[in-house]
Amino acid sequence: MEPVEIENKHLLNYLLHLADNGLVLAQRLGEWCGHGPVLEQDIALTNIALDVLGQSRYFYQYAATIDGKGKTEDDFAYFRDERDFKNFILLEQPNGDWAHTIMRQFYYDNFMQLLYNQLISCKDEQIAAIASKAIKEVNYHLKFSSEWVIRMGDGTLESHQRAQDAALALWEFTGEMFIPSDFEKQLAHLGIGYPFEHLKNDWLKRLNDVFAQAKLDVPESNWFQSGGKSGNHSEYLGILLTDLQYIQRSMPGCKW
Repeated sequence: MEPVEIENKHLLNYLLHLADNGLVLAQRLGEWCGHGPVLEQDIALTNIALDVLGQSRYFYQYAATIDGKGKTEDDFAYFRDERDFKNFILLEQPNGDWAHTIMRQFYYDNFMQLLYNQLISCKDEQIAAIASKAIKEVNYHLKFSSEWVIRMGDGTLESHQRAQDAALALWEFTGEMFIPSDFEKQLAHLGIGYPFEHLKNDWLKRLNDVFAQAKLDVPESNWFQSGGKSGNHSEYLGILLTDLQYIQRSMPGCKW
């Protein structure tokens, strides 16, 4: 395999990782549509879902050009199997109650806001352009989720306990964000990577600040789930994809 082909393979995997994150999260958030605790928050989550789906589409479209096999963004979204997806395991976890959804969102927003700020300076101009557009949306997402974490943690006894339970339940899925995959390690040599340790330190610093305001305890466990970026997922992703891909799988090529 030629060096350019190897480079493109790693880049393709990275683009799919970023795109899969957005697609899976959008599907989860979309499940709240019509079920939010109040109308304003129902609409807010729906808008966030549309934002991350839009980011996902940009990465899928770029991936299609790198792949060079005539695929479209729809092919990547609807016609890949569970083991082909490279999203964080965190994002496929069930919504649970409002506290679990918000805590999952905060953990992810905290990471993505830092990541996109790094990718704005990426040597790959297309990734840099997507990150420059996405950062404006993610800044809002982080504001929304962090304010809700504080609101719940520093609220009633019940809201505080639900927020603390969510923080503990989802903590084991956060470590994967800072474990570089093989394709990320390879891309780092090309100037497309980013310093994981710096991101982790900044992520923890912001999390500690928000949790302090929310009067929540930061989980102490150092054991984390991993493998999503290499296609090893929880049982929940297959169920999610069955719902997401049903129409295209049953009627390939259908159009409204």
